[in-house]
Amino acid sequence: MPKHILAAFFALTLTTSAADLRIGMIGLDTSHVSAFTKILNDASQKDHVAGARVVAAFKGGSPDIESSASRIEGYTKELTEKYGVTLYPTIEEMCQHVDAVMLESVDGRPHLWQAIPVIQAGKPIYIDKPMAGSLGDVIAIFKLAKEHNVPVFSASSLRYGKNTQAVHSGAIGKVLSAQTSSPYHVEPSHPDMFWYAVHGVESLFTVMGTGCESVKRSTNSAGELVVTGTWSGGRTGTYVESKGYSGHAKGEKGEMDVGAYDGYAPLVVAAVKFFQTREVPFAAAETIEIFAFMEAADESKRRDGAEVPLTDIYERVGYVPGSLDKQ
Repeated sequence: MPKHILAAFFALTLTTSAADLRIGMIGLDTSHVSAFTKILNDASQKDHVAGARVVAAFKGGSPDIESSASRIEGYTKELTEKYGVTLYPTIEEMCQHVDAVMLESVDGRPHLWQAIPVIQAGKPIYIDKPMAGSLGDVIAIFKLAKEHNVPVFSASSLRYGKNTQAVHSGAIGKVLSAQTSSPYHVEPSHPDMFWYAVHGVESLFTVMGTGCESVKRSTNSAGELVVTGTWSGGRTGTYVESKGYSGHAKGEKGEMDVGAYDGYAPLVVAAVKFFQTREVPFAAAETIEIFAFMEAADESKRRDGAEVPLTDIYERVGYVPGSLDKQ
């Protein structure tokens, strides 16, 4: 087929409705920017999600994290040359040309300052994992968003696994106990579990819900990280380090496997719906509790494996559970 016909065909697959939301991306240093843009912008994809398109970006990047510094140029080239995404020198300028924002920087530490201009511009914002580099920053983002009445949410794609969502929706009744697993890679600039274990913890909280009261950290006979939480009513939820994504939940009406990775499309669907409706998919308290769980695990490590009440972690950052959710 002649090149000019191929080019015309490819351009057609990227064509979107004038009613589509314009999305801006912050941080072009993770494979998620490529995957999400492909799902949104390329109508020829089998998992294409309609209703929004990535049109603008702020490059970002963290020179002190190798996985950011070594990949940012490649993803930037892909988005600008393949998908026609426009780069802007500041987040403030980018926000003038979009309806919503996906904060994708692989480094959680700059997320707070990167989110501030988006929230001040009144744009709904999805923040990829980890939501921030500390629990204090997570809370600061939600606090600022509430003050400006701007919707914000953060989630891993693991939250939207088919079985995980089924259990979340009551397939086995109230969950009495669950165990989830995911890879555990540590980035020294972040609390131990923030960098990658967060995905397994997200699955755990998706099926267990809020109500974790204490956390205890240990290792199993294989030397793998084990973090066990005790929920109200004596329910238990455990994260175990693993090479893959898996898990199992036991409920009042049966049990099911949970925690599998079922692709990025379900998360992108949730994000687009969020942008369209400005309705947050789940309470800020749940995301905050996820990060308190992980910080409590580090505190348990500092206390030689002692059980740590989440109230200790909340008091440290001056947070009252539920106080940042809209009433």
